[in-house]
Amino acid sequence: MFENPSDESTQAILKKSRRIAVVGLSPNPARPSFGVSKIMRTFGYQIVPVRPAVTDVMGEKAYPDIQSVPGEIDLVNVFRNANELMPIIDACIERRVPAIWIQEGIINEEAANKAKAAGIWVIMDRCIYKDYLRLCR
Repeated sequence: MFENPSDESTQAILKKSRRIAVVGLSPNPARPSFGVSKIMRTFGYQIVPVRPAVTDVMGEKAYPDIQSVPGEIDLVNVFRNANELMPIIDACIERRVPAIWIQEGIINEEAANKAKAAGIWVIMDRCIYKDYLRLCR
């Protein structure tokens, strides 16, 4: 059974991370991925859109997948269906991404446990924005 990290660990990840790759970042301002990412950017995070078939989101160059993102990624924030998580987890393991945030309402214990077993810090079914407000403001 998957268990989310402690508040202390979550706070530490939020404070340490600066560059967040957002998988499934929609160019539609009405979508939760857009709103959450826009707000996280105001908190000082660099947002890197990961979404095939678009060239940019929020004025930032978009990449088709995790493997295509240049440079270091501190955290991957996932806004995709639970049944689409495993290839994202595999890409994060391959890239040696240190942390994965699986957004509120998305639950795939097998994928989360696979990432955790590979040494990646993982939180699942939680909103990064809500936790940031609760733990870092």
